[in-house]
Amino acid sequence: MAGALCVTLLLLLSTNTVSGRKTWRRRGQQIVPSGRERSEGGDESFPLDFTAVEGNMDNFMAQIKSLAQSLYPCSAQRLDDEMKLHILHNKSVTCNDGSSAGYYLKESKGSRRWLVFLEGGWYCISHENCDLRYDTMRRLMSSKAWPPAKTASGILSTQPEENPHWWNANMVFIPYCSSDVWSGASPKTEKSGYAFMGSLIIQEVVKELLGKGLDAAKVLLLAGSSAGGTGVLLNVDLVADLLEELGYPGIQVRGLSDSGWFLDNKQYRRTDCTDIITCAPTEAIQRGIRYWSSMVPERCKQQFKEGEEWNCFFGYKIYPTLRSPVFVVQWLFDEAQLTVDNVHLSGQPVQESQWLYIQNLGRELRNTLKDVGASFAPACLAHEVITRRCGKSRMKTRVIYIYIYILDLDLD
Repeated sequence: MAGALCVTLLLLLSTNTVSGRKTWRRRGQQIVPSGRERSEGGDESFPLDFTAVEGNMDNFMAQIKSLAQSLYPCSAQRLDDEMKLHILHNKSVTCNDGSSAGYYLKESKGSRRWLVFLEGGWYCISHENCDLRYDTMRRLMSSKAWPPAKTASGILSTQPEENPHWWNANMVFIPYCSSDVWSGASPKTEKSGYAFMGSLIIQEVVKELLGKGLDAAKVLLLAGSSAGGTGVLLNVDLVADLLEELGYPGIQVRGLSDSGWFLDNKQYRRTDCTDIITCAPTEAIQRGIRYWSSMVPERCKQQFKEGEEWNCFFGYKIYPTLRSPVFVVQWLFDEAQLTVDNVHLSGQPVQESQWLYIQNLGRELRNTLKDVGASFAPACLAHEVITRRCGKSRMKTRVIYIYIYILDLDLD
């Protein structure tokens, strides 16, 4: 059924959005000579020629073909994919309920690549709304029941069959327990009843990782899905600036935003804002940003009038202000976007007006990506992809890995 719907939507929209550009360097960064350090250490090597591709496009495309053919179906044999829990030493940086925040880490000795992943999971925008979230989704607001270890999948997997290019990177998973789209910087108060410290959690994790090998890193890829994908857009430059301030300007910071590129469009049917599901996207963020005391990147903030900082939560508005390169992965018919737009496709016949709304949504989203340096936007109905195990979305995952490989070519 999902496959048929995907094909239908593809035919309706006619094309996917897949784009890329040659340069992924951070703006203002000097070009580093190619070929450096590619031969250092077996753990860091990858069975492809990473020499410059300029003037030798046939050879480059042959490598891309070789990479695509190497992505075999996932093996049933699993190696150790466990990531260990680390609670932050700085106890003042907390989850919503005041419990200490933390992260899961699987180190890869000898690797100079770090992947830091931000978990998603919606948000809450009022005391009552957060109380309900705490009763029903406590794991997303507290660290008290987090397991001491967790297994990873997709881009966080250490299996070459599942994660062909980043399998040997240092993997970091930051659980989402701040309910603020990774934007908050406020401790728990009597008025709010909860702490909202998502942005501070990211900063504190990065600081701790410097003592675990990040200080010698070549690249840090800040990735995230859903609310975590939006969190990437809000924090990727902040992380880059933080590392520079701490004396590590040589670490190249890049972003990978999955299913976090939302539109501030009109709902299919207007409803009262009683919870995050019924709230229009703009109204929900406007309420949330005040409740969370959110940190918004200064370069984006300057583009809008005072009180309109909420605009920076929408990808097509913040993207032009970013200095760090970001690869955007976004379904054109994103299920979360349709949910907040009050388009419900399950359990009832789809009306013609709904189909027209959905098609127009896809066109609008595709248009917002036209100036994005690198993006992958399948015309399908889904949400999130980069942490999925091999399966129905294997082909889409392969395309994503190919683009990450192209992105990494420019690290020479």
